[in-house]
Amino acid sequence: MTDAPSTRDAPWPVALLSEKLRGYIDRLGTAWVEGEVTQWGVSNGNVYGKLKDLDRDATLSFTLWSSVRARLTEEFAQGDRVVALVKPNWWVKGGSLTMQVYELRHVGLGDLLERLERLRAQLAAEGLFDPARKRPLPFLPHRIGLVTGRDSDAEQDVLRNARLRWPSVDFRVEYAAVQGDRTAREVSRAIELLDADPEVDVIIVARGGGDFQNLLGFSDERVLRAAAAATTPIVSAIGHEADRPLLDEVADLRASTPTDAAKRVVPDVADELARVRQARARIGARMAHLVAAEVDRIGQLRSRPVLADPRTMVDARAEEITRWVARGSDLAERAIERAGVATDQLHARLRALSPQATLDRGYAIVQRADGRVVREPADAPTGDEVLVALPVGSIRAESLGPGDREGDAPPAEHAGSAE
Repeated sequence: MTDAPSTRDAPWPVALLSEKLRGYIDRLGTAWVEGEVTQWGVSNGNVYGKLKDLDRDATLSFTLWSSVRARLTEEFAQGDRVVALVKPNWWVKGGSLTMQVYELRHVGLGDLLERLERLRAQLAAEGLFDPARKRPLPFLPHRIGLVTGRDSDAEQDVLRNARLRWPSVDFRVEYAAVQGDRTAREVSRAIELLDADPEVDVIIVARGGGDFQNLLGFSDERVLRAAAAATTPIVSAIGHEADRPLLDEVADLRASTPTDAAKRVVPDVADELARVRQARARIGARMAHLVAAEVDRIGQLRSRPVLADPRTMVDARAEEITRWVARGSDLAERAIERAGVATDQLHARLRALSPQATLDRGYAIVQRADGRVVREPADAPTGDEVLVALPVGSIRAESLGPGDREGDAPPAEHAGSAE
């Protein structure tokens, strides 16, 4: 093998390049890989097949020589999920790369369950299983999205039972692989397409049951993330009671079978019509009872005297007003009479206490110029002008000073003049 570089003038022979590739690939050694057997062909005891990644679009060809196959203790077939110890092998003569298998075993059920439990715990911690995030289904969907296998029994079960319950129900069906390595990619894509359709009110993901490994695609994280991100309610109808896929936990509703999904999503037109008839009957009975009660109430109101003869109300009020007017007039007269008597009594008392009565008996009242009443001689010294009040009128006089109580008469020249 030459180490001279390859040039246009001195190219390597094909065999030389092929030998270099084999030498480089041989140094890679062995590696354990996991995937799904998508091709398994036997020729002269040797197996020629393909191994595909379940999560990514990648495939490897492999060769299982008869000597290695004879040592295997398990049977293998297309669709099995396996773990293989492989070594890259470059075939110089054919110019192709294959993987030579040294060991081959099925992926253990315990390994799968352990992975599912780790994924379950992760999604539960993120709240994807929380009942509070589950959305209610619409009462009567305008359009139902269906994700299922093409020409599958699950599709026929959903469509037939839904149309038996509501003949005018509308579907949009997106077909996807429901088994194998394409399941996760196609189912998640179908969910996204239906969720983007504004006329789709609910999405059913249906499959007619199967064994645990065939349902692994419905526990794939891509499908679960797509279902959780959808704004349209999701119904999981995988139809497997023993080992429920994780889609049942993320979906807004789990149906036991595709038939059950159709019954849960689409109302029964016969039941709904019966409910409508019952509701109408209850409304009619209620209205009849209400009308009868109001008619009876109106009859009772009309039978009352005030409505039977409205004049009785006016007459009764007129008599009452007449009584009140008479009573008011009587009370007013009595009040005036009592007030007149009281006035006479007060007038008599006033006259009895008035100085005029005293004057009328022949007495006079002497007052000083300042208006004070003279009560003793000292109040009117000699020469003071006084006013003498008589029963009728008054006279002015001048005081001559104290005198005897009897026989003293003032000189004529000092007599007062009457006013």
